[in-house]
Formats: sequence, structure tokens, C-alpha cells
Amino acid sequence: MNEMFRSRASATTDQPRQTHVRYLILAMLFGITLINYADRSAISIVGPALRDDLGINSVTMGYIFSAFSWAYVIAQLPGGWLLDRFGSRRVYAAGILLWSTFTFFQGTAGAFTAGAAVIVLFVLRFLVGLAESPSFPGNSRIVASWFPLQERGRAATIFNSAQYFATVLFAPIMGALTYHFGWEATFFVMGALGVVCFFIWLVVVHAPRDHQRANEAEVAYIAEGGALVDMDHDSRTQTSQRGHTGRTLRRLLSSRMLVGIYISQYCFNALTWFFLTWFPVYLVDARGMNILEAGFVASIPAVCGFAGGILSGVFSDMMLRRGHSLTAARKTPIVLGMTLSTSMLICNYIDIDWLIVAIMALAFFGKGFGGLGWAIMSDVAPKEASGLSGGLFNMFGNCSGIVTPIAIGYIVNDTGSFNGALIFVIAHALTAVFSYLFIVGRIERIRFD
Repeated sequence: MNEMFRSRASATTDQPRQTHVRYLILAMLFGITLINYADRSAISIVGPALRDDLGINSVTMGYIFSAFSWAYVIAQLPGGWLLDRFGSRRVYAAGILLWSTFTFFQGTAGAFTAGAAVIVLFVLRFLVGLAESPSFPGNSRIVASWFPLQERGRAATIFNSAQYFATVLFAPIMGALTYHFGWEATFFVMGALGVVCFFIWLVVVHAPRDHQRANEAEVAYIAEGGALVDMDHDSRTQTSQRGHTGRTLRRLLSSRMLVGIYISQYCFNALTWFFLTWFPVYLVDARGMNILEAGFVASIPAVCGFAGGILSGVFSDMMLRRGHSLTAARKTPIVLGMTLSTSMLICNYIDIDWLIVAIMALAFFGKGFGGLGWAIMSDVAPKEASGLSGGLFNMFGNCSGIVTPIAIGYIVNDTGSFNGALIFVIAHALTAVFSYLFIVGRIERIRFD
């Protein structure tokens, strides 16, 4: 009997418990995405103070807001190619260091005259966009390589929800820095914080088979669940498969499913860029708040967006576990969330500040609940070109980051009101719903073989 117990104990010892390094990787993606979104949205928090200091109008602010997205869109395909060619870890690390450096130097723009300062800000924002371009395709690649299908929805929505928590955490901090020390201090602090995160990334993030803290049991578990654990290894050893970028792009663009997903992401990002750029200005100009108040109030809808983003992934993965198809599990939260986000239309007809904030919080929750785009990209991108397909997805999506800030700038400048701007954003939410219902069709991984 004792020998039997010793035999069982020995078997247990011989089969070590599965590690959970993938959650550490996800925490790192969440943290870096926090910094990523805080850096790209810092200009909106400091926007009213910067505008008054430099004496510029709403149209000029719209162009400054859009500078990031011009570069971000242009660099998506090259960024995706770099990820496929050199791997997520190295390309992402270089991006973190560069965008943090360019964010830091935005704080020097105040040393120039008004016209020169606008040019400096535009150029530096443009460079931040270039450096950040591999970030979300990189997130998608890392999630696809570290997480099995049944955990991927939650993982993708967790890193994606960092965009909301970035506002929760950093909007009050940046508002206080701007209020007490000037808008330049915000850029200096955020840039320095990003450089610190660059060194942490180098220590924490590795491919599944290269990570010293991930044991064979964990790697086997995620591989059996559909994780592409050799993705970065393949990117270094099978470069010949990526020698026909033009042909790959044509195959991606010929997919009705992907085209529908791209259209929806463009529309989804119209809401993203309204909240990232013009929402604090809306609170100051249309609702009479000061910059410190706007920084704190802007964090309230962001809390709801964060909650919606997390619940979206949980809800989607729960549907999968209960036997629903991947198509139903991914589309249902998107359609529900985008429909809910149209509630912001009510803000055009009321003047009670607390109620406006509550409705914006509800709309932001809906936006978060509909934010499954990157989970879908992890589900459908061909393994031979996951970086390129993610870059194409992000390129289409962030064209909205060019159009939305400029369009709203013209709407506000011409009408003297934000009412038309809210209608502009709502129309995009409804178009996203239409695209998923009538264009996308079945959601499944694209295969080139």
C-alpha cells in the first residue's frame, strides 16, 4: 500500500503543474497599452491649455490631433511586415523606446513661437504615430501565440480595454500636471515613464518556447488549444513565405469577411478618436468645466468603457464554452455594444451636466462592449501573415483617426456646437452594426494552403 502511494506521489512529481506565464505576458501587454494610449491621448488632455497658450483655433487643433493617425496609418503595413520578419518582441521593444522619446520631446514645443510650435507638435505627433504602428498588430500576434482559442477573447479584450483604463488612470494625473505645472510637464513625465517600461519589456516578454519561466506543460496546453506558439520562430526561419507581399495583400483584400471587419473597425475607431481627442475639449467648451475638472470627469466614462471591454471578452468566451459558434460569440457583443453607444445622441437635447456624464458613460460602456475587433483578428488572421493582416486591419481602422478629429474640428468651427459632432460619431456606430450583420458573414481563420 505504501509503495502505491509513493508511486502516485512520484507520478505527481514527474508531471509538474502547468505554469501560467501567459497571464504575465498579458499583464505586460495591458501595461504597455496603458502607456501607449496615454501617450497618444495626452494631447487631448492638455489641448485646451495648449490651444490658449499658442493662440490656435479648433481647425488647427484638429490637424494637430490627426497628426498621429496620418503616420499610424501609413506605417501599418510596414509595421506588420517588420513583425512578421523580425518577431513581435524586438520590433515592439524598438517602438516603445521611440514613441516614448518622441512623447518626451513634445514638451519642448512651448519653447518655439506659435507657428513653429504647431509644426513641431505636428511632426512629433507624426513620429509617435510611426513608432506606435506595430503595437496593436504586435498585441494580436502575441495573444495568438500565447493563448488558446477558448481564452483568446478575454485576453484580447483585456489588452484592448487598457485604452479605457488609460483614461481612468492618466486623465486625472495629466490634468493635474497641466493645471499645476503646465502642459509641457505632462509630455516630460509620460515620455520618461515609457522609457522605464521599455526595459521592463525586454526582461518580461519572450516567445512561448523561449520563455524560461514557461514549462513544457503550459506550452503544450496552449499549443493544443490552437495557439501559434512557433509564430516568431517561423518569422525568423521561413522568410521565403513572405516574399510576395503584394500577392498576400490581394488575397486579404479579396476576402468579404475581412473587408466587412475593416469597415466596422474604421467606424468603431470614430468613437475611439472622439473620446481620445475631442471629448475633454467638449467638456471644457460645451459644458463649461476647467481643465482639472475635465481630466477627472473624462475618467468616469472611461471606467465604464473599461468594464464594458472586460465583460465583452468574458461574454464572448462564455458563449463559445456553451456551444455557440465563433461567429455568434464574436458578433453578438459587437452589435449590442455599438447599438448601445448611440445613446450619446440624448446629450444633444439635455443640459444637466451629471446626466450628460452618465449618458456618455453608458455610450462608452457600449463602445467597450463592442471592442472585440482584435480578438477577431487573432481568430481569423492567416498564420503566415498575421502581422501584415493585423497591420492592414489597423490601417483601415485608424484612417478614422485622420478623418474624425479633422471633421469634428470643422463641424465645431463652422457651427459653434458639438451637436453635429455627436451625430457624426453615432452614424459611424450604426454603420459598424450594419457591416457585421450584412457584410462580414462567417468568422473563420483564413488559410493560404
